[in-house]
Amino acid sequence: MVATIVTPATPDEPKHDRKIEVKAFDESKLGVKGLLDTGVTTLPTIFVNNEKHPLDALTVIEDEAAVQAGIPIIDLSGVHDDPARRGEIVKEILDAHATWGFFQVVNHGIPQDMLDDIREGVLKFFELDAETRKKYYTREKKKFVYNSNFFLYEGPVTNWRDTIATVIAPVPADPQDIPEVCREIILDYSKEVLKLGNTMFELLSEAMGLPSNYLKDMDCGEQMMLLGHYYPPCPEPEKAIGINNHKDNDFLTILLQDQVGGLQVLNDNKWVEVPFVRGALVINTGDLLQLVSNGKFQSVVHRVQSKKIGPRISVAGFFRPEYTNPRLLGPIKEILSEDNPAIYTECTHMEYFRSYLSTGQDGTPALDKFKI
Repeated sequence: MVATIVTPATPDEPKHDRKIEVKAFDESKLGVKGLLDTGVTTLPTIFVNNEKHPLDALTVIEDEAAVQAGIPIIDLSGVHDDPARRGEIVKEILDAHATWGFFQVVNHGIPQDMLDDIREGVLKFFELDAETRKKYYTREKKKFVYNSNFFLYEGPVTNWRDTIATVIAPVPADPQDIPEVCREIILDYSKEVLKLGNTMFELLSEAMGLPSNYLKDMDCGEQMMLLGHYYPPCPEPEKAIGINNHKDNDFLTILLQDQVGGLQVLNDNKWVEVPFVRGALVINTGDLLQLVSNGKFQSVVHRVQSKKIGPRISVAGFFRPEYTNPRLLGPIKEILSEDNPAIYTECTHMEYFRSYLSTGQDGTPALDKFKI
């Protein structure tokens, strides 16, 4: 069914109407997984990345030793009961941000079996039969949704990825709205991610010389969404993208990935893969923390490359204020000085997010609009 409405790309065929094909793909409610189930061997036109972004031409670091020596790994052991160690962790976070903007954490308090179970829970949802999955497919603002590409109609190329998203805070999704196959683990895992998110906000506050609760009191973690991404094996990965070049539109992201890999971070004008470390979680800060920290914590461009192997499963917790929160976000006054003047104007979360949408999620900094 899907293969008849989304046309495979071949050099000899005439140009296709992207809007029509995107609409047909969306209305099928089967996502990329549905395409794969039909046995497609050629990438449909809406997934072919013909965009020539300057960042795409940069070198990809593939040497395993260089990759393993790259993204810092921070051990959180003692963070709650050893003040000296906590101070060391704060410094390690500052160092990681100065060079990468990304780091991984181990001994974070979430058991390995729970990490395995949440990946398995996301996989089980996407292995449901097509008719069952279709019942959850929507672009309405619900607290549990399944769809393909949040920016499907805005972006120039469709990402080779499907997603389930669950609102966890401030008012969580009704458990009965979450599919039974992944309900319990989503609820259990999200509680642990909330705890870890609170710890990270404390450490980031302390890294700016502020009281531990400062960022939490600013509503930085008011909303938390848990996203389960499913990247099917791609028949032509060299033509596709899993997630295009972008910066995160939040304060903080806590990501669990798997051994398939594909997540790459832009560092020193090179793409560097974030290696899979069993038991580790990937941490990165988004545009909103860059804004309030006056650039001390940078939001870094990253992407996910499609692969022939898979599926790749990742689970991300996104922390930010509610969209309608009227609080003005701007450089924190306590960290400003004559030597560190504000470089951004204030804006609401909604004003920032509108700017983010207008960039087309193509790696163009959404914060540029708010620079002084």
